[in-house]
Amino acid sequence: MLTFEQIKELIDLVWERGLQGLEIERQGFRIRIDGRVEIPDRVTVSEARAEVPRPASASPGPEAVEKAAPAQKKAAEETAVNGHVLKSPIVGTFYRAPNPEADPYVKKGDEVKEGQVLCIVEAMKLMNEIESDQAGVIEEVYARNAQAVEFGEPLFLIRPA
Repeated sequence: MLTFEQIKELIDLVWERGLQGLEIERQGFRIRIDGRVEIPDRVTVSEARAEVPRPASASPGPEAVEKAAPAQKKAAEETAVNGHVLKSPIVGTFYRAPNPEADPYVKKGDEVKEGQVLCIVEAMKLMNEIESDQAGVIEEVYARNAQAVEFGEPLFLIRPA
């Protein structure tokens, strides 16, 4: 069995080398590390899996954390001025539309109602519809389609109506 540090090193290896994935089996212990990419709005899943990945089944590397910090800082600054930030209630993959061929649920400038579905966050192969917790206008969409999101990561800025 691998130690936590060894698993972390393997995840970093997949991330740094841009590998599509890695699978290891030892003495009945098996681990698979899949990579992920940020996929444009209209790419099919089969096309997306052919791209260079980002680790999906583990915590992001230090570079990803450093990149996420400015987005969270920007969201905090905009909240003070422009409205309410809707944050991800779970860890998973953010999708703007119900399927690759569909239009996004919402885009910047759209008026939304409380309870309206804004996006999907996929976690452990379950599609979780994320609803607006207040009525207003979408001022900003922070996450990109098919981007891995963390718990509490800003998804949308909503200006109250």
